[in-house]
Amino acid sequence: MANVLVVAHHTRSEVAPLLAQLRDTLTRDGHHMWMCSADARAHSMVDLSSDRDASDADLVVVLGGDGTVLRAISMLNGAPVPVLGVNVGVLGYLTEVGIEGAIAAVHQSLSGKPDTDYIVDQRMLLQVSVSKKDQPSTVWRALNEAVLEKQQSGHTVWIDVAVNHELFERYSADGVIVATPTGSTAYSMSARGPVVSPRHRALIVTPVSPHMNFDRSLVLGPDEHLSMTVAGTRPVDVSIDGRRVVSLAEGDVVTFSPDSCMAHFIRFAPPKFHQILRSKFGLSE
Repeated sequence: MANVLVVAHHTRSEVAPLLAQLRDTLTRDGHHMWMCSADARAHSMVDLSSDRDASDADLVVVLGGDGTVLRAISMLNGAPVPVLGVNVGVLGYLTEVGIEGAIAAVHQSLSGKPDTDYIVDQRMLLQVSVSKKDQPSTVWRALNEAVLEKQQSGHTVWIDVAVNHELFERYSADGVIVATPTGSTAYSMSARGPVVSPRHRALIVTPVSPHMNFDRSLVLGPDEHLSMTVAGTRPVDVSIDGRRVVSLAEGDVVTFSPDSCMAHFIRFAPPKFHQILRSKFGLSE
């Protein structure tokens, strides 16, 4: 018997019938399926509601798009549980199968063996440590990116960026993105950052609407130390994979590094990152 956590998009109409199919199939095969309370309420699946920790799962099945995948990764908080993404979203960079192949894919993930019946694609997570005055440090993990961004419309913020414990530059911008290679095709790319293969371990630093002469991205190696300090009096928000988590004031410091934990995604063929990119952007033949 396997323990299966299902994380589902709250509003897409395609999710409800697929959830019912999954419940019936997994129950028939002797597996235990559950959902977090919010997801279960959203789809009237109260009987599946549980506050059980995500790390107890043997498999996480995500029904949604990339945003739902990011939420599942956040729930796992570094636990090495494989994630199978079923795309009922729009972009679906992180998902593996469509709705029509979902049930078969779940069955193969539960009954098969790694490297024989499926591949585990490991992706770097970003560790983000926030140090505020007179408070203990708080740590988050991100799959895509962490963003330091302005709170006040019409104003830039000042952020001192240090590399290997030495000041690199004081950024005057709407914000600064620190992305993983996986996140290089998300917000970072929208801010004109480079596209980096997810096979790499790197930190990608990209300013958002910079008001300065230097407006290029930095791609740092995994062993290089990166920190940022709020330099001005204007408040700064920190967002992790699109979720605002904390507000910073002058003198507060954020440090970034590759996390020791990895995200694990189930694939049924070797990942073709560049072909997926080509398809999503409709690049010419």
